[in-house]
Amino acid sequence: MKTTDWQAIIFDFDGVLVESVDIKTQAFADLYQSYGQTIVSEVMSYHRLNGGLSRYQKFRYFQQHLLGMPPLTQDEEQELDQRFSELVVEAVTICKAVPGADELLRKESARVPLFIASGTPEVELKSIVARRGLAPYFIEVRGSPKQKKILISEILSTHNLTPSSVLMIGDALIDYQSAQVNDVAFLGRVRIGDDNPFPQQVDTVIDLSPLLI
Repeated sequence: MKTTDWQAIIFDFDGVLVESVDIKTQAFADLYQSYGQTIVSEVMSYHRLNGGLSRYQKFRYFQQHLLGMPPLTQDEEQELDQRFSELVVEAVTICKAVPGADELLRKESARVPLFIASGTPEVELKSIVARRGLAPYFIEVRGSPKQKKILISEILSTHNLTPSSVLMIGDALIDYQSAQVNDVAFLGRVRIGDDNPFPQQVDTVIDLSPLLI
């Protein structure tokens, strides 16, 4: 798959542009450590299987389905959000880029509009993108609380993009599903050693280096 086939590219962030997936997995584990190892293991498993979902949706799932407790109040959810941010923001800001990512952004931003659609809270995401020096490459950086399929839809409509001419690059099943709903082409990133979450027909790469050829 060549990037020159597309008139715009939408990127997920964690696991696609930066190697931050394990950082966030560990943060969830740390957040729920007081509930014991069984809960921690279930939290980590759910997070891995549902990459791309916002942390708020995960907090709500853990609260009701794993802990069997009443729904989170707004204050409780905000407290979890703040604690999670404290665990991840600095680490994600300085973690390694996915191989080929920075070069691809420099190359493609001179050719077509680039966007981010991520499950990370939008304010936090924009701060991390700016601190990593990536903000100039993107027309828009979008994040939660809106669902990814809505973020993609809004990017398409706001910038008058033809869905069939747009490529989405993601590492989670929800990225693929959100692209499908919006009739956008999709390329999956699957790290060496990770299970492939995508249907058999989906093209995948181990990192973004092949897209530089």
